[in-house]
Amino acid sequence: MKLLTHNMLTSKSMKTVVTGYPLEIQARDVKVMEVEFNQEFVARIIPKVDWECLCRAAEQLGHLDDLPIVKPDNFESNIDFLKKAHHVLLEVEVINGDLICPESSRKFPVTDGIPNMLLNEDEI
Repeated sequence: MKLLTHNMLTSKSMKTVVTGYPLEIQARDVKVMEVEFNQEFVARIIPKVDWECLCRAAEQLGHLDDLPIVKPDNFESNIDFLKKAHHVLLEVEVINGDLICPESSRKFPVTDGIPNMLLNEDEI
C-alpha cells in the first residue's frame, strides 16, 4: 500500500465512527520500490493530499527524511520538493501490517500491499 493510498483511506463507514481518519499504520514489512518520476502527476496530486497526514505516516514508517512539514509556496515548480513528495507518496510501500482506526481501534490488515477495509456485518 503506497502512502498515497493511505492518505485517502478512512474507517468512517463503521457505524460507531464519526471521522475515522487518519488511520494509524503499524507496519511489519515496508519496502521502497523505485517508480519513475512524473513531475506533472505529483504537482497535480499534491493539492489533494492531506499533507499533515502524509508527514505523520512517513514518520511512522521512518521515511520522513527531509520532507518539509509544510508544503512550500509555488511547490509546482520546486523540482527538489516534488521528488521528495514523489518518493514518500509513490515509492514507500507498506507490504504487511495493520491500519488502525483512531476512534474504534479496529485493525484493518494490509497483506501483500493490499489494505483490507471490509467490515463485519455488526460494524455496518
